[in-house]
Amino acid sequence: MKMLKVTGDRLTTPSGEPVTLRGVGLGGWMMMENFLNGFPGTEHQARDALRRTMGAERADRLFDRILDEFFTDADAALIARTGLNCVRIAVNYRHLADDSNPFDIRQEGMRRLTAAVDACARHGLYTVIDLHAAPGFQNQSEHSDNPTHHAWLWRHRHFQDQLVAIWEALADHFRGRPEIAGYNLLNEPGDPTGDVVGPFYQRLTTAVRAVDPDHVIFLDGNRYANDFDVIGDSYENTVYSVHDYALAGIRDATTYPGDVRGQYVDRAALEERFLERTAHSRRTGTPVWVGEFGPVYSGDLAVDKHRYAVLSDQLEIYQEHGASWSIWTYKDTHLSGLVTLDPDSPWSRLLRPIREKKERLGTEPWSTGEDGIAHVLAPLDELLAAEYPDFDPPPFGRRWYVRRLVRELLLGEPMLEEFAALFSSLDDAGIEDLAGSFRLDSCVPRSQLLELLAEFTRD
Repeated sequence: MKMLKVTGDRLTTPSGEPVTLRGVGLGGWMMMENFLNGFPGTEHQARDALRRTMGAERADRLFDRILDEFFTDADAALIARTGLNCVRIAVNYRHLADDSNPFDIRQEGMRRLTAAVDACARHGLYTVIDLHAAPGFQNQSEHSDNPTHHAWLWRHRHFQDQLVAIWEALADHFRGRPEIAGYNLLNEPGDPTGDVVGPFYQRLTTAVRAVDPDHVIFLDGNRYANDFDVIGDSYENTVYSVHDYALAGIRDATTYPGDVRGQYVDRAALEERFLERTAHSRRTGTPVWVGEFGPVYSGDLAVDKHRYAVLSDQLEIYQEHGASWSIWTYKDTHLSGLVTLDPDSPWSRLLRPIREKKERLGTEPWSTGEDGIAHVLAPLDELLAAEYPDFDPPPFGRRWYVRRLVRELLLGEPMLEEFAALFSSLDDAGIEDLAGSFRLDSCVPRSQLLELLAEFTRD
């Protein structure tokens, strides 16, 4: 494998050979999320709840064993057999730093991340290191391990200093390794004013370049990889990373082409949205990279055939425009993974009542509906519209704001105690059984998805 660099609007090897990255995101591993892993709340809340119930040592052992089983050499081999050539590894900063010693790098986290890079390299896979959750939280959502609806990273210099130190350590550790395609410095930033992210990107990029001048840097736009105006275009050897989730691929969508939330979506609409999102890359003459995209699956074949049709059109559009991409995600409990947990696995069986309650209360907007609590949400929507007609909070307005506060925080967080209680009598054999649920030979491949991806990875 050869070190990649930006040459005009392509990623190339040092000799100028073009490389198109066709990859998959590794979520749910060193960055666990409620809709990927099955717990309520955020990762650190779930860990804390189990530490209270099981004791710190046993809870930590459970999570460590899940990490051991979740991604192994066998997983890297499957990704490579599918024809993919890249894995974007999502990382929670908590694996690399402890809040009680914020500037000391945790070597166990560095070791685990290095082992994944090595496994991918053995199978000819590039990796992109993706800092998915930053100190102080870079956005307002649970997928930055944020238990609030505020992104404190942009207010506090201390958090920014800690993030710079983490990336300096990563750059020092991985410099000179050609199997790493590059560094994705910050997933989906949500600077509410847009005033801080641009100057901070300049500072962070300069710090990384001082340690490692060679690796490509991937920069997500503000507002969750959508807004590049506040970032600018004065970066060398840099790829501007967009996320391209299609409205027709969300849970609410049932037909494609068809109407979703009052909008008609067909292939032309998908391409128009893609071109809007990638305008900055094309204007600056830099490579187009879709860092995340992909539908969610319902398990109903009649519905999911439409989701596969959306995905097929997206992949065709990317191919026509020479875009590199990384679909989300490789492995999860049920929603969108290339492989998923067996519904009869010990983990799935144990957490079945939690999954059912999440669905009933609609606590995860990405993976659950809100029919069961529409009678609660509708009056709130109407009240805020009447009393605060001009209220348009970042990042996505009043409707998102209400659902973050009500569905995810008010109704989701109390479920942590019920979640933790399920583990109260877990013995050592039970820990091994639960962790084994995440082992590849215990999981179920999403065959149609793997076959579709294989069609678009053949040169």
